[in-house]
Amino acid sequence: MTQVDKFAAEQEGYKQSLGRRQVQMIAIGGAIGTGLFLGSASRLGSNGPALLFSYAFVGVIAFFLMRALGELVLYRATSGAFVSYAREFFGEKAAYVTGWMYWLNWALTGIAELSAVGAYVKHWWANMPSWLTVLIALAVVLVINLLSARAFGEFEFWASVLKVGAIVIFLVVGIVMVVGSIKIGSGAGAHRAGISNLWSNPGGFWPTSGDFHWYGPILVMSGVVFAYSAIEMVGIAAGEMENPAREVPKAVNAVIMRIAIFYCGSILLLVCMLPATVYGEKVNGVNVSPFVTVFGRMGLGWMADVIQAVLIVAAMSSLNSGLYTTGRVLRSLGMSKEAPRIATKMSPSGVPWVGIVGTSVIYLLGAFLNYKFPGDAFDIALEAASVAIVFVWGSIFACQIRFRQLTDRGVLPPSSFRAPLSPWTSYIGLAFLVFVLAGMAISGWQSSTHFWEKTDFIVVVIGIPVLAVLLVAGWFAVRRSVIDNTDGQIAPMWNNSGPTYK
Repeated sequence: MTQVDKFAAEQEGYKQSLGRRQVQMIAIGGAIGTGLFLGSASRLGSNGPALLFSYAFVGVIAFFLMRALGELVLYRATSGAFVSYAREFFGEKAAYVTGWMYWLNWALTGIAELSAVGAYVKHWWANMPSWLTVLIALAVVLVINLLSARAFGEFEFWASVLKVGAIVIFLVVGIVMVVGSIKIGSGAGAHRAGISNLWSNPGGFWPTSGDFHWYGPILVMSGVVFAYSAIEMVGIAAGEMENPAREVPKAVNAVIMRIAIFYCGSILLLVCMLPATVYGEKVNGVNVSPFVTVFGRMGLGWMADVIQAVLIVAAMSSLNSGLYTTGRVLRSLGMSKEAPRIATKMSPSGVPWVGIVGTSVIYLLGAFLNYKFPGDAFDIALEAASVAIVFVWGSIFACQIRFRQLTDRGVLPPSSFRAPLSPWTSYIGLAFLVFVLAGMAISGWQSSTHFWEKTDFIVVVIGIPVLAVLLVAGWFAVRRSVIDNTDGQIAPMWNNSGPTYK
């Protein structure tokens, strides 16, 4: 089997049906999710206005990541994405680990999002059974994904329209309130909006007194990474784009501007409108979105309801993306027998339906287990998804570094969309991801006086070795099948002088 045959086989059966408007909105939607609408609440409450610095810095790293991924995609667009690139540049073992880590990320994230939909719906229907909400939400996204890639893209397009629309409305209202120095609320809780709130908040811009710590905004960057996760989904969608050479550069280059406007712009206005300490409250055990808090204090209860509805849309969008990506990743793994061969089956409409249905079963099982046995075990499992996305981002950076080494040696033709200042930007990205894991361990250790409540610490110090053991055991279980299926070609496809296999 030649290199061309091996990678061409991964794309057989897919339909290039994602058009320009769908691709651009998928790229926007991937950068806007519950990490902004909901996750920013607790981070604001514990770090103050300095959270703006955290989101901006991690946004630069996210841009480095997307430029590295863009260079790889314009070299070879594939629905296997980083799994396929890991296979080409580092061998079958690397593809196996990358694929299953990405599947783990989306499997656990999807379970959490599905559980969250049940909680969000109770905002209107407190007596709605959670199991019924879970079934309805999962059925909707499952049907969409089984129809076609175009159906997936269409759902993401309209979901992104709603998410972007809600943020734009907030940005307009926020600018008017801040520029006009308008008072928000009434009575003792009233507060006047304005730029001065950046430094006149309790503790100033970078609070260090009381419950605040000077290193808080630095350590929280490990959590901000996960707010940006899913932007790498463009790499998987590229395999089904009508014109990836035209759409990918546009989507990638726009990432930094979208992060600056939607994330940093929103955080800036939030801390200018109200003291950061008012954010992070919970109702019925569920975090309240900072946008809901702001509109609620302004007396615009209907707008708070709209944001609550957008939260459900954001969670459904994440579920939709999870099924889309895991179906294609499992198929890429199945092509080399690193996943059950049945995962390679395609529907007439070009959908890897077995992998999608398999992941949906995991979603359903996990959501019901979470309802039945809520507790720390599920929190630990969810944080394991964080470790998985760190690994996948690291894999993208590593693949781009290796690809650039090969192009510099003339072994491979250069990509038409080369990352600027590379490979140094990818080295910086890798170093930052190491810091993220260290930050998780440190913040996890400080989070509680009880050992088994130090969730992030447990995930990093105990969870990573456990994951490593499971992956090694799994590799040895499938290794013989992989060798037989690939005619022994499990090493990287290229060495420093040319093809590894003649």
